[in-house]
This record gives sequence, C-alpha cells and structure tokens, in this order.
Amino acid sequence: MSKEQNEYPFYKRFLIYQKERFPFLAHGLMIASFTFSAVSYSRICRRLSGFINWSDFLIGIFATVTLFFLVRIFDEFKDREDDAKYRAYLPIPRGLISLKELKNIGWIVVIVQLVVIAVFQLEMLYLYVVVLAYLLLMGVEFFVPVWLKQHQIVYITSHMVIIPLIDIYASGLDWVLNGGTPHWGLAWFFAVSYMNGLVLEFGRKIRTPETEEEGVISYTGMYGTKGGTLIWIILMFATMAIAMGASHFAGYGWLAYTVFGTCFLLFSFSGWSFLINPTVKKTKYIEYASAGWTALMYLALGGIPMLKLLIV
Repeated sequence: MSKEQNEYPFYKRFLIYQKERFPFLAHGLMIASFTFSAVSYSRICRRLSGFINWSDFLIGIFATVTLFFLVRIFDEFKDREDDAKYRAYLPIPRGLISLKELKNIGWIVVIVQLVVIAVFQLEMLYLYVVVLAYLLLMGVEFFVPVWLKQHQIVYITSHMVIIPLIDIYASGLDWVLNGGTPHWGLAWFFAVSYMNGLVLEFGRKIRTPETEEEGVISYTGMYGTKGGTLIWIILMFATMAIAMGASHFAGYGWLAYTVFGTCFLLFSFSGWSFLINPTVKKTKYIEYASAGWTALMYLALGGIPMLKLLIV
C-alpha cells in the first residue's frame, strides 16, 4: 500500500503526509485555542474590555498555525538521518514525500506569511522575524548538532523555547496592534506555555519496556519506567504552580486555584496508574492526559474567562 501511495499525485501524498505528521484540522483547532487564550489573557491582564478585531485574530491564527507547521518541516530535516535508520515507517523514509518537496512547501509558507503580515499587520513583523530566526537556529541545532544529540535534556529544553516565542507573537495581536506594552503577567503565561510543551514532550515519549525502539528517544528509556513517569508528573505539578501565579495577575482568585489543583489530580492519575501497572494502553492515556491538560491550561487562563466576558 505504501508503494502505491508513493505514486499518487502530490496533493494526495501531501494530504496523507499531513494526516500522519501534522493533521491541520486537529492541530489547527488546538493552535487556534492557544492563540485565542494568549490574546485573551493579555487583554484581561491589561484590564481591557472586549476582544481584538476578528480579522486580526484570523490572520493571527494563520500565522501561528503555519509557524507550527514550519516547526514540523524543520524537524523532518533535523531528524532525517535517525528516521531513515530507525523509523522507516514514517512518510519521508518510506518515500511518500521528499525533503525537497517539503523544502519547497516551507519556502511558499514563509513567503505567504511575510506578505500577509507585511500587508495586514506590519507592526507584527519584528515578532515574526524573532520567531523565524530562532527556528532557523533550531534547524542548524544552534551550530552544535553533535553535542546537542549527546545531551537530550539540553536539546529538548532549548528547542522548547519556540513555543513561548510563538506565544509571545500571539499575545502581540493584543498589545502590539493596540500600541500597548506587554503586561508582567504574560511572563507567567509564557512560562506555562514552556512547561506545557515539556509535559507534551514527556507524555508522548513514555513507553513500556517491550515497546522501546532502538534509536528512538523515550524518557522511560532514559530514566526508567518509574523515573520517566515521575518526571512527567512533576512537570505537570510545576505547570500547575506557575498557572496559579499567572491567574493571580489576571485576578481570578481562589476559584482558579481550585480548578488547577483539581485538574492536576485528575490528569496525573493516568501517570500514577501507569506506575502501578505499566501497559501499552496506559501510555496512550498519559499522552491523552498531556494533550487535555495543555488545552485546559490555556482555556482556563485565557479562553474561558474571555468567552464569559464576551457572552455576558
């Protein structure tokens, strides 16, 4: 079947590729909520009423979704050797789509991004350039690829910076386009974004001993079943604590603290359950819990409070 797919026209092959590596619908909805929450949190902290112009918001969604898609393309190039050696089932190693084709798509995306932002949101261009510059540094592994590969934690913590950088861009749809300055509370919101990225990263790379793959990084492989899972739980707890700090600047009060604490207990349960009886099925629960936790953090800090203000 894979060989047959490799003969499909480009648009069909690209649809298969995105379904496997960057499903635009699912990722788009997640990133749209991410963007909405960043803008909302910024406005709530600055005590502004209402939301930004919806046209500006839609352009912002286009920018953030395509920026994350560029991250995916850059990762394909960075991981090409390991993927070819250990993960022949992925779209590029099996010949579904070529790196040259992805490179061309990447160039098209960047050109369209530049044109759209320059024409409709010129003030946002400098934040876009900052994000793109960091992405380019990630693409060359900060000029120390061998060293980074030997230090996985430094690798992942340095690459995770791209998430709060895109978050800064998203929040700028409020304070940049409205000629304001960023509120101090945003620093806490960006820290939540960073920690959410680590929760997702660890959550999707927790495995049972029998499902570990040669040459494929997993945090249970690095730290053991107990160690990798406990780190995931600790990261979630740290994210909760920072989210509580962010909620203080937004003036949410004790209700927010109660919500965050309750959610931590609920979502971390999958990790404790995995520690007691590690099964393949439970690794999926951890992955789902990571995604649910991340979405809830964003919505609780910005999205839901803003929707409540807009509806009332």
